[in-house]
Amino acid sequence: MLLRPGPRKILLVVHVTVSVGMLGAVAVFLALAIVGVAGREPQLARAVYPSLALIARWVILPLVMASLLIGVIQSLVTPWGLFRHWWVVAKLAV
Repeated sequence: MLLRPGPRKILLVVHVTVSVGMLGAVAVFLALAIVGVAGREPQLARAVYPSLALIARWVILPLVMASLLIGVIQSLVTPWGLFRHWWVVAKLAV
């Protein structure tokens, strides 16, 4: 089943938005991790690492799952297909 261009574009916008949000969350995670490692105060590290766990569980993981799910749905309802091109399969494997 192929989607018409309108719904397909909406799905693409949602996928790109979720993916960019995921990249932003990973950037925040990286910045906090650097602060935790490079910080000279042990209290700072003790405060940062629980925050990293929360960000990973409640922000990054849902965004990764949403991006994966939307990407698979996109591949099933567009001419690209899920297994038609080798690079789509490679992207899923990564």
